[in-house]
Amino acid sequence: MTKHKKLEEVHEKYFREHPEEISNYLTEIFTTYAEDEDTAALLSQLRVIARVRGISEISATIGISRQGLQKALSENGNPRLENITAIMKAMGYKLTPQPLELR
Repeated sequence: MTKHKKLEEVHEKYFREHPEEISNYLTEIFTTYAEDEDTAALLSQLRVIARVRGISEISATIGISRQGLQKALSENGNPRLENITAIMKAMGYKLTPQPLELR
């Protein structure tokens, strides 16, 4: 029987091999979130990058357990803004506002 990989596993492998693409990916997932407000998708995609960057290191930096970080970034997670800000900072990024495009 053929074992199929989950999309998250494929993305994680790609970003481990191409870490230079992470910045563009983060910009894209937050841009998409601003348009569709799909929190579960955003958290799932952040979880992939957190795995690439190191869940243990990120959780130690922000002062929560590995399990707490994984729960916060799960599809059912509901992290507070300061948690997302801390996670992004621990990964080497910051949240910055962008003006909306007028249509």
